[in-house]
Amino acid sequence: MLTAIIVVALLLIIAAAWGAWTYNGLVGLRNRLLAAWGDVAAMLKRRADLIPNLVAAVRGYASHEQRTFESVTAARMTALLAGGGPEGAAARAEAENVLTRRVHQLLVLAEDYPDLLASANFLDLQAELSQTEDDLANARRYYNAVVRDYNTRRETFPNLVIAGRLGFAVGEYFELDDTAEREAPDVRAEDGG
Repeated sequence: MLTAIIVVALLLIIAAAWGAWTYNGLVGLRNRLLAAWGDVAAMLKRRADLIPNLVAAVRGYASHEQRTFESVTAARMTALLAGGGPEGAAARAEAENVLTRRVHQLLVLAEDYPDLLASANFLDLQAELSQTEDDLANARRYYNAVVRDYNTRRETFPNLVIAGRLGFAVGEYFELDDTAEREAPDVRAEDGG
């Protein structure tokens, strides 16, 4: 009888230790996920802050392209308002993809103005935007790696038995459409001009 009580007590201690270890591991990964999202959000904010300056620089040379400027501004606002945290990563990625296409339209438009392309201010903005895009890509890769680790830990047996019950939701990946960056859009076709 005493040995049965000892065995049951040991099993309960082992189960409690496993539960605590699992919970603490998931909390640690969730905190890394939130911190990684913070880095992505900071890069997205930095990019959004550069865009009005880029629009203003191009507007000085191509003031008649109002529809392009309005579409970039509207896409920027939509991206800023989309998905506030990692749980809204998919919605934010969709809005950021639209913004990326609009910014590329703006840059293609700028190619029609040699004086603009020679402007030191425009070149600095373009270089800063390019650096921000590189930083964003790095932050996004790290965030997605943390999401992968978190989801793997959350979804493996026996962790999956308690992860959902403890409030650990599946992490969303943040995937931007890289083809938008490689393809030059036809500005004239979208602007109707």
